[in-house]
Amino acid sequence: MNTLGVHTFAVASEWRPDIMAAELPRLNALGVRLVEIPLLRPDELDADAARHLASRNSVALVCSLGLPGRLSVVERPDEAADFLAHALAVTARAGATSLSGVPYGTLGYTSGKARTEKEMDAVCRLLERAARSAKELDLSLGVEPCNRYETHLLNRAKDARQVIERIGADNLFIHLDTYHMNIEEESFEAGFADAGSYLGYVHLSESNRGVPGRGMIDWAKAMTALAKLGYGGPLVLESFNHLHPDIASSLAVWRPVADDPEEVLSVGLPFLREAAATAGLNVRQ
Repeated sequence: MNTLGVHTFAVASEWRPDIMAAELPRLNALGVRLVEIPLLRPDELDADAARHLASRNSVALVCSLGLPGRLSVVERPDEAADFLAHALAVTARAGATSLSGVPYGTLGYTSGKARTEKEMDAVCRLLERAARSAKELDLSLGVEPCNRYETHLLNRAKDARQVIERIGADNLFIHLDTYHMNIEEESFEAGFADAGSYLGYVHLSESNRGVPGRGMIDWAKAMTALAKLGYGGPLVLESFNHLHPDIASSLAVWRPVADDPEEVLSVGLPFLREAAATAGLNVRQ
């Protein structure tokens, strides 16, 4: 059974107890059973408050991040590993079940050329260390391929699968995003099939990062491909209504992604639920 989720950026530019105390009941009433917390600055998350609020509102938590720009996986691997170990500890303290996103690199950084063998060796060594740290905390670690404008390291589902199979850790999974897939994959069916049994998390993001159903994503094909795969994991609406300034430039978001931000939830969530049901996915109420 699939769980409908929402990324924090759909409602706020950061997870803060005062903001989320008001937002979580509203999200819960809309059928949201999972919320993703961006760990841009792990030290700033009140993990105990996050755990309490989630429990009180019957929502599960997951966390996500990319590496800070100062941490090169090739030049500063030990510092990158320490950063991820700390982020994983914060994730566990918040009561979240996984840390996902781009733990292998910095969003917005590209070398200007194809990834090198040296870079991929460094990525695999880092993720292997992070997977061990996650295992000690009973967490899983997700790897999200992103489009060519945000990273040159992992762009497609098959890229993430190659890394995961090379490492061999049983707590690594693939995290796919319809926005990135729309740029990089041959089709939604091919991308999801390439992820296969490693697929553990899906971002449902419109082509313009705005209201699902009001862009260029072919949602019927995306949902049908997930149903064909037998995917039973989270389906998480990601929209950058309220983007944190630390990451806005990395994602090249310069304007509001929706004329009416409220419609991302009030229109987008029912649209996604209906599209999933029509395709044969079973979304938890």
